Amino acid sequence: MALPKDYTSEACSLARALEVVGERWTLLIVRDAFFGVRRFGDFAEHLGVPRAVLTSRLAALVEAGVLAVVPGAHGRDEYVLTGKGLGLWPAVRSLLAWGDDHYSAAGPRRVFRHAADGGDVAPDGVCPVCGAAPSVADLVVVPGPGLAVPGRPDPVSTALTAPHRLLEPIKG
Repeated sequence: MALPKDYTSEACSLARALEVVGERWTLLIVRDAFFGVRRFGDFAEHLGVPRAVLTSRLAALVEAGVLAVVPGAHGRDEYVLTGKGLGLWPAVRSLLAWGDDHYSAAGPRRVFRHAADGGDVAPDGVCPVCGAAPSVADLVVVPGPGLAVPGRPDPVSTALTAPHRLLEPIKG
């Protein structure tokens, strides 16, 4: 018997959030959207997620208002984070830091820097150089000491081996 998809008997806010982002692949899709992935094919190639699963997860994120579909180049639809989706950044950043702390012996895979002054922004979101808490759009992701050479030569992995401003489109 399959587990139910929702937590209908729970009034907890965490349970409600898990209904939106708790399925396998969903947070990785959201993470990639922060990194600038916008096209279906780039999500599929970078994540290695089955296309049917990706279709389902993207539709659920659009339905939940986390992503929006916008017209892209060459008539292809693209997925962009909405204001609601951007609100997930602190949770995504915290989970990345937790994973680095507990599962990356060589150090963080990626470091987030304040675009204005180059300060390495801590997981709490504060830049030690200026003391500000820059918005996600003011962050640059750079390879950290724990980032190995990409296993797949997909466009997203390749693009993320160089500094890249968050939310700026990665073109595959």
